[in-house]
Amino acid sequence: MSRKFVTVSSLSALALAASLGAAAAQPLTVVELFTSQGCSSCPPANANLIRVKDQPGVLALSFNVTYWDYLGWKDIFGKQEFTRRQVSYEPALGHDGPFTPQVVVNGHADVVGAAPGEIEKLISVSGRTSGPALSLDGGKISIGAGAAPGGQADVWLMRYAKGIVEVPVSRGENTGRTLPHANVVHALEKLGGWTGAATTYPLPHASGGLSTAVLVQSPGGGPILAAATN
Repeated sequence: MSRKFVTVSSLSALALAASLGAAAAQPLTVVELFTSQGCSSCPPANANLIRVKDQPGVLALSFNVTYWDYLGWKDIFGKQEFTRRQVSYEPALGHDGPFTPQVVVNGHADVVGAAPGEIEKLISVSGRTSGPALSLDGGKISIGAGAAPGGQADVWLMRYAKGIVEVPVSRGENTGRTLPHANVVHALEKLGGWTGAATTYPLPHASGGLSTAVLVQSPGGGPILAAATN
């Protein structure tokens, strides 16, 4: 009797684990906020990203850019590669150059993101990524077979601090304010490409308690085809 109970419980646990794994692999909506601690109009967008970061099916990321550092406060999270990522989006989005705040959803639609409800509305009309299956498991990144628009896509690895961090600012446009940030990206690396065939990449261990996100994306700031996080 007890053996039967253990067997059933074990099967239930396996089924639950499989269910959780399947849920984790479901397509996501990727929300990228380009922000700066030196920008006085950014705090409302930061707050709005915090409101959606735990929404089911949403991967929300903060990228701190560098081009407002000259105003008197050097953004402590800002990196040139984050600025370059934003710049790559602008031609296809119809902009002459980067600005903050800017929210890009799934790599192909954007809003300023500072007004109430702006980000939620763009999420609702953008849907989720619909490209290849993508999973992070067992020390590897697995990308399924599918159609790569134009025959090529990029594979990006991002390390981010899940949750909220508050940063006191002592100079510049936000002097005296403490600014909250959600899911701050600390590292961005292009791992290689995906051409439509099933592909795997090694997934290095993340240090410092950082979480990992991987994107499969059309080159040159194009649409995001698939996304996964751990």
